[in-house]
Amino acid sequence: MTTEVSAPRQDLTAVLARLREVHAGGRTRPLAWRLAQLKGITRLLEEREAELADALFADLGRSPVEAWLGDIASTKGEADFARRHVKGWMKRTKTRMPLNQLPGSGWVQYEPLGVVLVIGPWNYPIYLTLSPLIAAVAAGNCAVVKPSELAPATSALLARLIPQYLDADAIVVVEGDARTTQELLSLGFDHALFTGGTEIGKKIMAGAAPTLTPVTLELGGKSPVIVLPDADLGVVARRIVWVKLMNSGQTCIAPDYVLAAASIKDALVEKIVTTIAAFRAEESGTGLPVVNERQFDRLAGYLAATAGEVAAGGTVDRAALTIEPTVIVDPDPAEPVMTEEIFGPILPVLAVDSVDEAIRFVNARPKPLALYVFGKSKTLRRRLVDDIPAGGAVINHVALHCLVPALPFGGVGASGMGAYHGEWGFRALSHRKAVLSKTFAPDLRLIYPPYSERAKKIMRIIF
Repeated sequence: MTTEVSAPRQDLTAVLARLREVHAGGRTRPLAWRLAQLKGITRLLEEREAELADALFADLGRSPVEAWLGDIASTKGEADFARRHVKGWMKRTKTRMPLNQLPGSGWVQYEPLGVVLVIGPWNYPIYLTLSPLIAAVAAGNCAVVKPSELAPATSALLARLIPQYLDADAIVVVEGDARTTQELLSLGFDHALFTGGTEIGKKIMAGAAPTLTPVTLELGGKSPVIVLPDADLGVVARRIVWVKLMNSGQTCIAPDYVLAAASIKDALVEKIVTTIAAFRAEESGTGLPVVNERQFDRLAGYLAATAGEVAAGGTVDRAALTIEPTVIVDPDPAEPVMTEEIFGPILPVLAVDSVDEAIRFVNARPKPLALYVFGKSKTLRRRLVDDIPAGGAVINHVALHCLVPALPFGGVGASGMGAYHGEWGFRALSHRKAVLSKTFAPDLRLIYPPYSERAKKIMRIIF
């Protein structure tokens, strides 16, 4: 079932009411239902890979290889991991009892929240829409999926395919723009999970507040790369450039800027520039596609305003909405490219004289979604990871923590709140119900009023 962009409130209200009725009937609670939905997502990805890749190309100009790696394989990995482990996640967790509660037993059991709203982004419109849905169905919830209107081909395809592969009575796709999102939020869900920019995240949180809808916000930020003097610069350059060029840099955990030890900065810049050229040797054009005019104008404005040295790239083409991969050396820390999340194929590289300076530089800014540290010294790597708050961290690589379902993925501060993936997603979208079970005997009468002096003394000892 799919509603139109301008779906009236009463239609959305009816959709939510039907989903609440389905959930109340217990349909989504059994393990078999959860496994069937997870298997359905895997089948969708396997059987419709070509159509999904075509939609990603239409929306983002993404190559089939990047479509497979960034959206299809990553999502399939999440679904397969959940299918293997959800039975264990569902088991109640027993807890030890204090002496004053014996005889008795206690446990935590995981129950579905109810109806979850998934608000997907445009940059990885399959992975970052279906991955939260995987968490929702693994936890036994009904769901409304709202794909991004900025990826219209993918949105339309998901609206058509999801009902074919999943339980259409329990999982509904609603297409629409920002007004539709706010309309949905105003109805009140049991949880809303949003992936997108920090400013829109604030609007999502404000929209969820009147109904006290809990939110998981996967936002962005300026994820730094810190390169120590003993790092293998060839490996560093390849790993940074690989992720920075992927999806034209339009990735929330892409390396946003590089802080390199002053002694190796020039050598690193040279290797980054040559690596970009090598990776793009078979490309026909000079530029990488940007999603729309608004994003293009923002990025072109960063390049026009920079006081740094453009070591490579810098060419923009508004007619084609493309920007050449660009390396900026030592920009002013106060200029837009260093104060705003880039989200495009532009990479600033700055020199720092010490680990202390690098820590101060990053910590003077909003907490990033990810931190990347390259170096051989375990002591220095550990210090950087420990002393810089970030949603996640990777040592000697970039962004791969996102592809490990056993690790929680989420932000901190301005880069987001809450986390999901794997069991962390299951728990985020489950209610952890505390249960204490007692026996009828013994029944200590002294804990009931009226209290004698002797009873009061004994109670102080027991409790």
